[in-house]
Amino acid sequence: MADEYERSAEFVDMMLAPHWAALGPPLSEALAGLAGPVVDVGAGGGHGTRVIARAVPGAEIVAVEPSAGLRSVLLARVNESAGLRDRVTVLPEGFLEATLPERLGALVAMNVIGHFDPPGRQRIWRLLADRLAPGGRAVLNLQPPSEPTAVPESRFADVRVGRRRYEGLGRAVPAGPGRITWHMTYRTFHDERPAGEVTASYDWWILDEPGLKAELAEHGLTPGRTGPPELGMYMIACT
Repeated sequence: MADEYERSAEFVDMMLAPHWAALGPPLSEALAGLAGPVVDVGAGGGHGTRVIARAVPGAEIVAVEPSAGLRSVLLARVNESAGLRDRVTVLPEGFLEATLPERLGALVAMNVIGHFDPPGRQRIWRLLADRLAPGGRAVLNLQPPSEPTAVPESRFADVRVGRRRYEGLGRAVPAGPGRITWHMTYRTFHDERPAGEVTASYDWWILDEPGLKAELAEHGLTPGRTGPPELGMYMIACT
């Protein structure tokens, strides 16, 4: 499995941190009252894993992260916290190849569903229908765009660490039916002088709300909106 974050892992975790200030509270609310185990799909560096741990106290968490670079951040973050170290298992496989618990209290897939093509999504919905415990639910978000169209380049992150500033830019181009390709640029400045630039690209499969509802209905699953509308978050439960 290709590591799409091999070149960008150095930057991704710190650039995502500010976004989790918005994602964390509604995710916690969506998970309130659930039991484990909880699967964190594409856990990245573990920002969401920490939210899950606080929202579902005592629950076992399975954090799946196939990118070696991001997984190294995740493992370090889990290991440095005794509370996480005893509860979180980190798996290096892709989600569809991972060995997961037979029964799931919850599944979280934040900022990740676009990495799965339509057949891969069908496997996820089937797994939810088969393994979600009574009263369990999944939480995911849909990210723009909602159709395969060009997205002009914009700056999505600007982070300062010591004397260095890190800037993230992204643009997207159509790559076929239901798919776009994101082209990312990560720039480093030292005392505001250019000090390096890294580029990376990855494919992203488009899924909008009507498509999500139609796919889930085939498996007896129902989505409902949760959190602020601009975050595109959904809770999924068995009907």
